[in-house]
Amino acid sequence: VIFKSMGGKCLKEVHIVSEALKTLYRQKLLPLEKYYGFSDFHSSSLEDADFDNKPMILVVGQCSTGKTTFIRYLLEQEYPGSRIGPEPTTDSFTAIMHGEIEGIIHGNALTVDPNKPFRKLSPFGTTFLNRFQCVHLPNRVLESISIIDTPGILSVAKRKISRGYDFPAVIRWFAEHVDRIILLCDAHKLEISDEFSHTIMALRGNEDKLRVVLNKADMVDSQELMRVYGALMWSLGKVFCTPEVLRVYIGSFWSSPMRMTDNRKLFEQEEEDLFAGIQNLPRNSALRKLNDLVKRARLAHAYIISSLKEEMPLVFCREKKKRDLIYDLPIIYSRIQQRYQISPGDFPDCAKMQEQLISHDFKFKGLKPKLLAGLDELLNTDIAKLMPLLRQEEDQADKLLVQGGPFLGSHSRPFTEGNPFNHYGSNGESDHVSDEEWVVSKDKPKYDEIFYNLSPHEGKLSGTKVKGWMMSTRLPSSVLGRIWKLADVDRDGMLDDEEFALAGHLIEVKLEGFGLPHELPAQLVPPSKRHHE
Repeated sequence: VIFKSMGGKCLKEVHIVSEALKTLYRQKLLPLEKYYGFSDFHSSSLEDADFDNKPMILVVGQCSTGKTTFIRYLLEQEYPGSRIGPEPTTDSFTAIMHGEIEGIIHGNALTVDPNKPFRKLSPFGTTFLNRFQCVHLPNRVLESISIIDTPGILSVAKRKISRGYDFPAVIRWFAEHVDRIILLCDAHKLEISDEFSHTIMALRGNEDKLRVVLNKADMVDSQELMRVYGALMWSLGKVFCTPEVLRVYIGSFWSSPMRMTDNRKLFEQEEEDLFAGIQNLPRNSALRKLNDLVKRARLAHAYIISSLKEEMPLVFCREKKKRDLIYDLPIIYSRIQQRYQISPGDFPDCAKMQEQLISHDFKFKGLKPKLLAGLDELLNTDIAKLMPLLRQEEDQADKLLVQGGPFLGSHSRPFTEGNPFNHYGSNGESDHVSDEEWVVSKDKPKYDEIFYNLSPHEGKLSGTKVKGWMMSTRLPSSVLGRIWKLADVDRDGMLDDEEFALAGHLIEVKLEGFGLPHELPAQLVPPSKRHHE
């Protein structure tokens, strides 16, 4: 037997990595965290929902950098309560999750729901919970991931306005619990405010999850974009203070036509790279949970607490000794490193630890060899036994890739209210319709004029001839590719006059901000093609 029985539950019988991690955490790491008061200094203890939850994406950025628009671009629909405008419109933390029935759950109710990973947010207080909500939405993308929309980070001019809760601390909590952090920057607003700096500092320790996006890049020309990119890298370098150069993704993440198309191909390649990572999040979710668990387990918290316990007197001069120990914490760190051969990277931030120790009563526990032996077994033996299971799960995880919206194989359902596809049904099907009901008929003369000006051969236009006209709309190529696929009903790689009119109609629909169906609804199938259905 390879796997050792743990509390009557053998890991050999556990076929999901998250279930195995949950068992290991409850049996070996949680008792140590409780004994040494881990949650008093670091993140709160993990619950079942933290292991069972879908991958989450945290979208962060200053006011009006396009956070909500980015989410709308991902979902291809608006979510309840979302507002978009030049002023700070998003004033709440909003968790956007999948649900068959559209609805909103408010913060106080969320913190008592055992099926949601937000129960540990209650210590941030009523003011925060009044600014926190969860939106349930029947959306294909949300079947695989959840998204957290955040209030805009305040600029220098608005910094004096108090939020009523510790905004960087909330961001830090979410950063520790999500799988991907998208930090959006605006090509027209590169100032780094105090709150922006504090927010970035709150992300430290989670740089592996971070992706920086320079949004609205189509609003500047190539020369200005180079200057903006250089200025952003310089500004971020001052805040992150790391020798590594951050990868910055450049693009314009909305469905509107591009203002300037000089860098169109660059934007499409950057979008493809960014979305490929997002699409793989469900596949890599188990690995991320394993990584976060190991990160918690390796933190040298128990050794720090037990060392402070050894130094503290039993009765006299406790306050003076407490002040001395806090001041000498860097020396204590060095002593622990040498004594137990622990890497400096496994220690919590010294300044932050000193700050938290000031308000602590210093009633600590000494070293407990049994708990530490369990921790060593977890890191050196149990995690290693999980690796084959992890690889097996990854091999079978192709079906877990994010689908829908702008991702490959999208279904984009249901459609927003007012969408011309809305009354055809969520599955894109309808009852038999007559030829007179083709909704494109009224605009066909307009498209016929364009069609014949492009010189069709034997009544059809090749893709080469149509491409230039479609690109003139300045819609992203990924969108135009899907429109071509829908319009080429007979799949011959060419468009006749009816298919061309259909393509024009779909382009107009997209320019109005609506999503595209996965399959062509019956009412949009050209009359001459309906016998193929």
